[in-house]
Amino acid sequence: MIRKPYFPLVFLCVFLLTGCPENYFEERALRIHERVLTVDSHVDTPLFIYYQDLDLGEYHDPYEINRKVDFPRMAQGGLDAIFFAFWVGQGPRTPEGNEDARQLFLNIYNVTEAQLRQYTDRAGIALSPGDAYSLETEGKRAVFFGMENGYPVGTDLALVSTYYDLGIRYITLCHSENNDICDSSTDPAGPEHNGLSAFGEQVVQEMNRLGMMVDVSHISDEAFYDVLALTTAPVIASHSNARAVYDHPRNLSDAMLTALAANGGVIQVPFLYVKAEDPENPPTLSDVVDHLDHIVQVAGIDHVGIGTDFDGGGEVEGCFDAGQMTNITIELVKRGYSEEHIKKIWGGNFMRVFREVEEFAQK
Repeated sequence: MIRKPYFPLVFLCVFLLTGCPENYFEERALRIHERVLTVDSHVDTPLFIYYQDLDLGEYHDPYEINRKVDFPRMAQGGLDAIFFAFWVGQGPRTPEGNEDARQLFLNIYNVTEAQLRQYTDRAGIALSPGDAYSLETEGKRAVFFGMENGYPVGTDLALVSTYYDLGIRYITLCHSENNDICDSSTDPAGPEHNGLSAFGEQVVQEMNRLGMMVDVSHISDEAFYDVLALTTAPVIASHSNARAVYDHPRNLSDAMLTALAANGGVIQVPFLYVKAEDPENPPTLSDVVDHLDHIVQVAGIDHVGIGTDFDGGGEVEGCFDAGQMTNITIELVKRGYSEEHIKKIWGGNFMRVFREVEEFAQK
């Protein structure tokens, strides 16, 4: 177990005696930020590409249009890789409803992919961890695809492979309501399957077989433990915080964090479900890093990362959009995290899990 990061005592004494050089933290953080691969594991930007014709190639003032991600701002914030989550809200669990969900997913996917093809000089569609590092060396942004809510799978197991072939590299098993895969952590009707359904067990096994990451964000506690008991590969929580810091069912308890670490997985902290809603005291980047600190204390430095949930409700003072991502590194440096640890938080841990999921599938 790694203790909370701290500055060596001698280093602190020197600072107290001589004073901190002006802009020391910022300058050191910017150098680190430039050297490490930075990954945001969850944004909902495809929704706005599809519904509002958001042009990824144009800079959008975040204070004029409340959209968080485009390529100019990714470059401005030094964000190297991003997971576009294709979200489909839960609807009727009927053959017709499942088909509508599948078609909506495909519509959002096709529009998003077509736009990405227009900007091959600035970004590339990535399918594996190696793609992200290769695109980084070319000065391009890596865009991965994920599915938020397994609803478009319906009850057809073969669709999991179909979506993998389209480039989907993780599926968030459910969203805010129960589906045919598992129970949600926030369905007002309460649990239906008491965890994973029998079909959900098949979905997890098929994802393991294909090398697709299983995302446990949004799912119920019982479903979480069912997944860990069944999976043969590490899992991810693409956008979840620590329940001990803010008690919300969308966040993970300390026992869940410990179990996730034992599984070898990773939890990616978002800018949502950070603290109780208070218009006079909105969440800040410091509040987010409090969650990260706690996760490091409980799960260890090898099991945490960043998944902002930009364009899906994620928003905090101090890191308002993709153009301000360097502020995360500055805050980490101020709290005493080493470059090695920052490298793990920013992408090293997530990509390690990603590679291991692929390796398990190849076995």
